[in-house]
Amino acid sequence: MRVLVALGGNAIAVRGEPLTVARQVERVRVAAEALAGLAGEVDELIVTHGNGPQVGWLAERSEDWPLDVIGAETEGMLGYWIERELGNRLPGRAIATLLTQVEVAADDPALERPTKPIGPVRSRDEIPEEAANDPLRYVREGEGLRRVVASPQPRAVVELASIEVLVREKHLVVCAGGGGIPVVRDEADRLRGIEAVVDKDRVAALLADRLACDGLLLLTDVDGVYASWPATDARPIARATAAELDLDGFAPGSMGPKVESACRFASSPGRFAAIGALEDARAVFRGEAGTRIVP
Repeated sequence: MRVLVALGGNAIAVRGEPLTVARQVERVRVAAEALAGLAGEVDELIVTHGNGPQVGWLAERSEDWPLDVIGAETEGMLGYWIERELGNRLPGRAIATLLTQVEVAADDPALERPTKPIGPVRSRDEIPEEAANDPLRYVREGEGLRRVVASPQPRAVVELASIEVLVREKHLVVCAGGGGIPVVRDEADRLRGIEAVVDKDRVAALLADRLACDGLLLLTDVDGVYASWPATDARPIARATAAELDLDGFAPGSMGPKVESACRFASSPGRFAAIGALEDARAVFRGEAGTRIVP
């Protein structure tokens, strides 16, 4: 069985905690422990991961750095930590981390409408008033504000053939971190980076589809999908078909892309997708925890 696991950015950087190296590495170790247990149950494993907190943190400290470069920086950093900690738990297992470019359309309308939250939640006092009142730069999240950037739809994974070769040779592959490095093709068919962040869950679903995976696991810091969230009568959804889930009922900046991506992947026969907590990875894979989505 071939399974792609997408680690949520907040599964590595806990909401509200300082983004220190020590704390992030501690969370990566938790993720590696969960993934190592899962690696014993599947033949071929591909791992992607979020980087929203890290991109936001670095972007605020490197204002003259383009987002594609910041994406590459954080993809490499997190990939290194994940590969190292997995290697410590899976001695003898071949593991490879691959910087991954993801192609988007140069005329994607999303490039003019930033919607993807990155970085930590900040209070209004921490943000210049002009920026805080600009919905194209910040959106409300809880009691604070969070920066938003453009999030175009992924069209192709540039390194797909390389990933396929590594997986076929039984490497555990860490790739497409943070949705990959966003690139477009110019008229001469040359790639160039752009100012955007591609949604990691949409890229995970695209990659899982192109690699003909049997399962897609979206692991994050919540235990599953809830109907009517955040109402007081919200109820957990243990199992559903792709057609049964109302995509309009989920927040566009958080659970929405996860449900949309899971439904898109699981709409084909012989596949399943699941959303759940990182710590419950094996139970989510077995259908004993989280939300399982089937054709």
